[in-house]
Amino acid sequence: MASTRTYGGEGRPVEEQSLGELFATMSRDMSLLVRQEIDLAKSELGEAAKRAGMGAGLLGGAGTIALWGLFLLCFAAGFGVAAGANIPIWAGFLTVGGAFLILAAGLGAFGALSLKKIGPPQRTMHSVKADLAMAKHPRSTANNGAATAIDNTVPTDSAPAPTQ
Repeated sequence: MASTRTYGGEGRPVEEQSLGELFATMSRDMSLLVRQEIDLAKSELGEAAKRAGMGAGLLGGAGTIALWGLFLLCFAAGFGVAAGANIPIWAGFLTVGGAFLILAAGLGAFGALSLKKIGPPQRTMHSVKADLAMAKHPRSTANNGAATAIDNTVPTDSAPAPTQ
C-alpha cells in the first residue's frame, strides 16, 4: 500500500486531491491505527493476565499446602504432647509436616517471582509514543518509520521487566 504522506486513497498525489478526499484518507488511516493499537494492547494484556493467573494459582497452591502442613504439624504436636517420650509416632508426622511447609515456601517464592515479572504493556506504550511523535512531526519521519522503529526497538519477553 502506498504511503498516505505522498499518495491518497486512490493512488493520486496528495497535492491533486480535494480537502474532502484528504480528510477521508486521514479518517481511514486514524481508524486503522486506533484498531491496531487496541489489538496490540489486547494481546499484551492477555499475556500479562496469563502470567498473573499462573502466579495467583501458585500462591493459592502454596497456601493450600501450608494449611495441610500446619494441620500435620498440629497433629504431630498433639501426638508428641500426648505420647511424651514415645518419639516414633509424632516424629513421622513432624517430618511430613515440615516437608509440606518447605514445599509451600518454594511454591510461594516461585509464585511471587512470577507476579513480580508482570510489567506494563511495553510494545503498546512504545508504539503509541512513536505514533504521537509521527503525528506531531509527520515530515520528519521516513515512510513507515514508526513501524520500523517499533519492530526494531520493542523489548522482547526475555528482557527484564522494570522494577517498581
